[in-house]
Amino acid sequence: MLANSLNKIQPKWWKEVVVYQIYPRSFKDSNGDGIGDLKGIISKLDYIKSLGIDVVWLNPVYESPNEDMGYDISDYRDIMKQFGTMEDFDHLLHGLHERGIKLIMDLVVNHTSDEHPWFRESKKSRDNPYRNYYHWWDAEKGLPPYRWSIFDTENNAWKYDPGTNSYYFHIFSEKQPDLNWENPAVRKEVYDMMRFWMDKGVDGFRLDVITCISKDTGFPELHADMPASEWFPYYAKGPNLHTYLQEMNREVFSKYDCMNVGEASGVNIKDALLFTDEDRNELQTFYHFDHTGFGISKENFMYVDDQNRDLPSWKKIFDRWDKVYHEKGWGTIYLGNHDMSRMTSRFGSDNEIFRDYSAKMLHTFLLSMRGTPYIYNGDEIGMTNSNHPDIESYQDVYTINYYQQLKQKGQDYKDFLKSHARLRRDNARTPMQWDDSSYAGFSSNAPGWQ
Repeated sequence: MLANSLNKIQPKWWKEVVVYQIYPRSFKDSNGDGIGDLKGIISKLDYIKSLGIDVVWLNPVYESPNEDMGYDISDYRDIMKQFGTMEDFDHLLHGLHERGIKLIMDLVVNHTSDEHPWFRESKKSRDNPYRNYYHWWDAEKGLPPYRWSIFDTENNAWKYDPGTNSYYFHIFSEKQPDLNWENPAVRKEVYDMMRFWMDKGVDGFRLDVITCISKDTGFPELHADMPASEWFPYYAKGPNLHTYLQEMNREVFSKYDCMNVGEASGVNIKDALLFTDEDRNELQTFYHFDHTGFGISKENFMYVDDQNRDLPSWKKIFDRWDKVYHEKGWGTIYLGNHDMSRMTSRFGSDNEIFRDYSAKMLHTFLLSMRGTPYIYNGDEIGMTNSNHPDIESYQDVYTINYYQQLKQKGQDYKDFLKSHARLRRDNARTPMQWDDSSYAGFSSNAPGWQ
């Protein structure tokens, strides 16, 4: 009886850690091709150890054609050739564990690349065994009910496939078709693949857009003019979402001493404990996006709204979320990652007079709040936005496709570029600044991107 009581109050290790996120493409290049790689990370393991962090979150390193910088996976059980080999990954994992640091991998299971073998098979015919691995709408039924896409130039989540006279569904780029989680075979494939990595020694997963995996396959008619603040939360409330997360927990997480954190796009405060209450056996933690909208237009989150930037409002967001986990569940605390502009520029000041103070103040905030803190590589040295003024400098599909959408509609894109220079994801993806030598010590040659 006493042992059971002590077990319940014993802190979980994943509540006691500080997580350091590494964006491998931009961290350290080992072979001079201008692209960061696994051997580059290995060369900096002592630096990572010196930070005093406990867990590394590694952005996707699986095989991918890189439509969305690795978030379009074409092979879940292989390493992207630009980054190295599986042997390199094994050395990285061993090197981290040798230094007492755990590793969680970024895993994308809402969608795959359109170059994944499952999707290539799915496109071959309507009666292909893999057809039901994705969501299809036969053209003889008419146009599919409108759905929104984030990375599509037409903002339409249905892409026509002439080969089978059908449309397939993609919340993100047309090269990122959504998996059909309503198919038990898909879920079995995903869980088998997760166990493959866990058995290799990985310590857990960061689950990309995990709240979007369940779909209402009846695809009811919805208004095409819904604002983004309404339609993305719609994607996060699929009818079987919690059933699938509980199944994932049962089939994978419960079998290992591991950590998981979900990217909970579209989830609000009142639903938080549905995911993280330990009695529900779903996720351990997730991270929300409420504070990331600070200073962004509520009508269109691609634009800055400087009128919506006051410290008391920002403070209230964190205060409200802190109270959610006062008795149950557990949260996260972060101010920067690969999907946001640089923390110091966005929430502090990148003026050289204040940059150092801003970075230190924001890290103090991160490390003093309730929840597991996440620190993005480069933020620890106060890296700031690059603020590229022209579209040619961008590599992010998100920015490029939205720009093309504005041009096609004949709308003004100059304000977008000016505004987005402060918000864009590429700001956080520029190379790590290791020293003041050529190419900042990141590479011996010009980086693959600036």
